Amino acid sequence: MSENTSNTTSKFRWRLWTNRAEADEVTPKHPHKPFPGWLYGVLFVVFDIIAVAALEVGVSTSSTRVQLSSPDVGFNFVSKMWLEGNFVFLLNVLLVGLLYLMLLMLCNRFWVASAVIVGVAIFVATIEHFKIEIRYEAILPADLNFLGSNTGNMLTFIPAGAHVTILMALAVFAALLALILALRHLDGRNGHMLRSSNLGLNFGVRLLVMLLALLGFSLYCMQVSTTDSWANKFSHAMGDKPSMWDSVYDAQRNGPLVAFTRQLNPKVMDKPDDYSEETMKQVAARYKKAAEKLNADRSNDLNDSTVVYVLSESFSDPSRVPGLKVNKDSMPNIRKIKESTTSGLMLSSGYGGGTANLEYMGLTGLSMANFDSSLTSPYQQLVPTEHWTPTVNQLWGAPANSLGYHPYESSMYSRATNYKKFGFSHFYTLTGPDVIKYQDKIDESPYVSDKATYDSALEGIKDGTANKFIQIITMQNHMPYHEWYENNDFTAESTTGTPLEKDEQESIETYQKGASITDQATQEFLNELDKLDKPVTVVFYGDHLPGIYSSASEDDNNSLALHLTDYFIWSNKASGTQGNKADDADYSSPNFFVAQAAEHMNAKVSPFLAFLTQMHSKIAAMEPPVVNKIQGWDRIPEGQSIYLDQSGNPMSEVDFDDETKQLLADYKLIQYDITTGKNYLKDTDFMTLP
Repeated sequence: MSENTSNTTSKFRWRLWTNRAEADEVTPKHPHKPFPGWLYGVLFVVFDIIAVAALEVGVSTSSTRVQLSSPDVGFNFVSKMWLEGNFVFLLNVLLVGLLYLMLLMLCNRFWVASAVIVGVAIFVATIEHFKIEIRYEAILPADLNFLGSNTGNMLTFIPAGAHVTILMALAVFAALLALILALRHLDGRNGHMLRSSNLGLNFGVRLLVMLLALLGFSLYCMQVSTTDSWANKFSHAMGDKPSMWDSVYDAQRNGPLVAFTRQLNPKVMDKPDDYSEETMKQVAARYKKAAEKLNADRSNDLNDSTVVYVLSESFSDPSRVPGLKVNKDSMPNIRKIKESTTSGLMLSSGYGGGTANLEYMGLTGLSMANFDSSLTSPYQQLVPTEHWTPTVNQLWGAPANSLGYHPYESSMYSRATNYKKFGFSHFYTLTGPDVIKYQDKIDESPYVSDKATYDSALEGIKDGTANKFIQIITMQNHMPYHEWYENNDFTAESTTGTPLEKDEQESIETYQKGASITDQATQEFLNELDKLDKPVTVVFYGDHLPGIYSSASEDDNNSLALHLTDYFIWSNKASGTQGNKADDADYSSPNFFVAQAAEHMNAKVSPFLAFLTQMHSKIAAMEPPVVNKIQGWDRIPEGQSIYLDQSGNPMSEVDFDDETKQLLADYKLIQYDITTGKNYLKDTDFMTLP
């Protein structure tokens, strides 16, 4: 070999985690031998796991709220790999490993990168711990705003007595840092990863590896929340089980990083082909004319009354469940109320869960049927990043006129944050910052009674002279159901020939008793409202059936029946509209409630409410595809959305007349503009009452 060839070859020598003798050509002599390549690999995995463990500890040691604590915390987060075949722990290790690798290639120093990744994990875990302690909410993408102009608000995450936790975190980091420094001292290479006499080649290889790691992590984040994407399928194959009703449980169960990434880039809606500022101006003008036509025959103003929305947890009629026979009526009072006012059956998108989605539709007038199937929880995936969030309560003006009551955790479904964004001045819960006044429970039930919730709301309704919007979300009939009530004489049995299992029968009979207690409490609540000399209208609805009818749910033909709950719109004597029965009320969905309430109250409407009125006259109820299994957050099922006509019969899009097609197209334009578009409607009077 020629001398020139030998010199040329030597210029391209580089080493990756190697202890070959040539290392001495680029580094000075060291009293210790360089670590072998395999040891670097082992230590990389060890520090990666330490970072994942730190993050998991941050969400798993924060809360004393037993009823929401995940069974997958602590060692179970790891042990479920061999106990359940769930490898979400390894998914977290892989994701953190990609970040670790990027950092490693950036600085080209193994020990520096290891100290930084461990330190950042401990820091994030500490902040996570504090946030959960104060708000019972994991770190969300919306919290990244704190890194900008709101950095000072991070202090709101730090509770009293935080110095103990901070000192413990510093002690753990100091111990790990000491270990890293000791290993660095023993390493004859001082942690250099890529070494070569050719600096260009060294830089090029590092850049390539870093970009590949960045590409993999970015693509995962961009697609993991998109139904049927490779990242979504991979995440689920590894054991990810989205639990988006509770961000803390989700982080505990699936790992903080996995739970965080699924909320980064959800697909909200497909952009309509004709979406533009000009198109939206045409839409606004079209329904402004429709509003003027409706308002010519209406004499009242919507916000001249107090309107109360009651989302009654899991309230429905057990006697309508296919294959089930009950010994007596659980809802005689509400059945009588329904006979004398606007009422019907509500099509629910959930079974056994999904409360916040029904709540979202009721408050916004928007429909889950218009969203992409990847958007499974607007409260977590959409609302925190929206620039404009028009909601029903805002029709009552100042935030002081919007009050919310929910006798449970304020952070469930990120409600505390979202209700503030919606314009509620107070949201009264068990955990505050506004604490609900009455917290009585019934017998052995773990949940606050509906009567106590109504009593708390009554004080807000009676307080002052201003008309208000009141949002009530009850908890009394929330799952599970375990013989809570004394003297329960309700019974249920199967009519299919196959007896109910013991657990199913116990749950159904306990639920029946709870529903009857709700029935009585609701009648008493309306009686109190009837005594007031101020006009009040109540929109009452059950959000979904309880997920206890395992026998009925086995038959797919029961799907529609297991997604129909009861609703009514009632007004007190002072309103002057008591006993009104609005047209097209036999079937509905929550997105139409505000328009129906306006019709029931003979109240004038905005262009948006005029649109909803027309939409409801053509499609009585609409929801995404539904299945009779307990609502999860993996996806909304495939298939056409469910559309019901005024008789409750399913409708097919291919059979829609031209007017219905136009209305549905306009609905998608309106919803796209509000949620993920340019908010062109914000600069019009589309949401404004006359």
